[in-house]
Amino acid sequence: MSQTIDQVKSKAKDLKPLFEPKSIAVIGASRRKEMAGYSVLHNLITVGYKGKIYPVNPKADEIEGVKCYPSIKDLPEAAELAVMAIPSTAVPQTLKECAERGTKAAVIISAGFREIGAEGKKLEDEVKRIADTFNIPVLGPNCLGNINTDPSVMLNASFSRTMPQVGNIAFISQSGALCAAILDYAKGENIGFSKFVSIGNKTDITELELLRYLRDDPKTDVILLYVEDLVDGRGFIEAAREITGDIARPKPILAIKSGRTVQGAKAASSHTGSLMGTDEVYDAIFAQAGVLRVDSVSEIFDYAVAFANQPLPKSKRVAIVTNAGGPGIMATDACVRYGLEIAKMEDSTVEALKKVLPPTSNFSNPIDVIGDARADRYEYALKCVMNDPNVDALLIILTPQAMTEIDETARVVVKLAKETDKTLIACFMGNSDVISGAKILNENRIPQYVFPEEAARALGAMVRYRNWLDRLRTNIKVFTVDIQKAGRILEEAKKNNQHMLPIHQAMDVFKAYGFPIMPYGFATNKEEAVQKAREIGFPVVLKIVSQKIIHKFDVGGVKLHLKDEGEVANAYDDMYRSVTAQFSPASIEGVFVQGMASGGREVILGMNRDPHFGPILMFGLGGIYVEALKDVTFRLAPIRELSAHDMLEDIRAFPLLKGVRGEASADLSAISECIERLSQLSCELPLIDEIDINPLLVFEKGKGARVVDARIALK
Repeated sequence: MSQTIDQVKSKAKDLKPLFEPKSIAVIGASRRKEMAGYSVLHNLITVGYKGKIYPVNPKADEIEGVKCYPSIKDLPEAAELAVMAIPSTAVPQTLKECAERGTKAAVIISAGFREIGAEGKKLEDEVKRIADTFNIPVLGPNCLGNINTDPSVMLNASFSRTMPQVGNIAFISQSGALCAAILDYAKGENIGFSKFVSIGNKTDITELELLRYLRDDPKTDVILLYVEDLVDGRGFIEAAREITGDIARPKPILAIKSGRTVQGAKAASSHTGSLMGTDEVYDAIFAQAGVLRVDSVSEIFDYAVAFANQPLPKSKRVAIVTNAGGPGIMATDACVRYGLEIAKMEDSTVEALKKVLPPTSNFSNPIDVIGDARADRYEYALKCVMNDPNVDALLIILTPQAMTEIDETARVVVKLAKETDKTLIACFMGNSDVISGAKILNENRIPQYVFPEEAARALGAMVRYRNWLDRLRTNIKVFTVDIQKAGRILEEAKKNNQHMLPIHQAMDVFKAYGFPIMPYGFATNKEEAVQKAREIGFPVVLKIVSQKIIHKFDVGGVKLHLKDEGEVANAYDDMYRSVTAQFSPASIEGVFVQGMASGGREVILGMNRDPHFGPILMFGLGGIYVEALKDVTFRLAPIRELSAHDMLEDIRAFPLLKGVRGEASADLSAISECIERLSQLSCELPLIDEIDINPLLVFEKGKGARVVDARIALK
């Protein structure tokens, strides 16, 4: 039944017709084998698609033995899915005709949209308008297409050269060319997929909609992503966080984000802005979403094979069984490097091993069954270790020596895997000699790696995901604050065309949000400065207040450790002479008087408002070396209580905060609370563009923290 734009009611887009259509129209079907329209039609036919296929081409009666139709209007019924491989200029009108006819989803293979410039962008905007008007999901444009290996569907609506084998891994890619290469790679590695999706320009359907669909897909256990950008960071966090840890059957998400190098952060007046590159933002997004970030295609599939075929380790304790000492040591080093723990065997396990293994064997972890071990010795050792309660995962290493029974040992591993719920990872080292054994392992869902480092890295990723699943669930804490007072300060500053708040106004904002601050006051002359110092109590510090001066120390604009009224008066005169020698007296607004803090450790808190993702929080080691050391971490606001604590542990200098060599721990809970208050402030006060609190002085555990210096920049 046809429908008009006015008749369509707004509703959520259903992605089922994209992956499980009962009929497909291939618009732009072609006899020419070099054309995408030929490849799409050929793939649908040859893989055995279960639904009806309607090629659309006004110049052909049939293609590949299938009757062809001159237009959408001539089809005997509305095709549920339309796949378009036609000139970009014809796409909007064709999409509208499909939607009016009753098509429920579309894949636009065609290129020639925003990637070519302004005219292409107009076409793409029109595609989006039509997709939203008719509430139909549109994949692409400028994409490879999509694949569903479910035997009841067998959909290959793409122009790929390969139909992947059935598997439980879903792959979403923003790059069509990468999709083609990965399909070829996966074929060679015998890796199967449940769904395979190229999203191209993602004009309509993005990673978010696909993640929500895959969340409920019973055929998918692991989700892989290749992304060049994310449109909605907060939405991605919410969707991915649910999938990776909050649903009844969680699914790990592994992601490659292209662009590790910093392209250049926007010019910023804060440390946070200058240190926050694109890559740091994506690290924050993935950390908050429970997504494991990887650096390469080989790495993502090393992980995926492990996640797709083995149970997660219950903890990080791993046992290594090897027939060669060197690889055992290599594996041990790699396990420790990737966050695993070399399990300590029970005495009974060691004694059992000693009863059968040669005396030259190594009976402690890593267990070396030595080079002449045949399959039966491997089997005995693996059984002993597998039954040890201190072992959560086994890494089985085999080097091909003259007496090694490669295939028989592989079958032993397969048999034992069926008898345990512990994680088994294999490393049959080499290529030619072990290939038959590796094939036996792969066919029986035992992840097989060529080198120990790869195996340990994959096992470490599984443990990190286990830690994510087992984490303490916390909420976003909301504090009682004086948002009206803070808002009035910002509005007044905006009216006065202030880009930066002077420090006393910045402190007024932080005070309104309950931050721990040192007593302070603002003075416009020497007498007021002395009076404020008397009210605050000595010792005090004086800081020049001027919109023109950013680095106050460099111009003599800070005076410390002032112990009485006389020192305050003299310091005021000295500071005024020093500053006015370099700046006009008219540029000096006054003096900030503050109680002098002593002791404690310096950290920095910050916020930079990203145009796409909103407020990004920063935490790190503070003081004057912050940009040199770059020991900082980021998260998107709003932030949960656990994420605030995780930010502390993410920096390299965390042991200094925790306390080393008998030193007392810093007040970590006070830092976490300040991060949470900064998160709330950043979300509730959109006029603020950047914030630096540097330093936040943190005292010993139980003694709190104090904001000592701060900078707030407005939009």
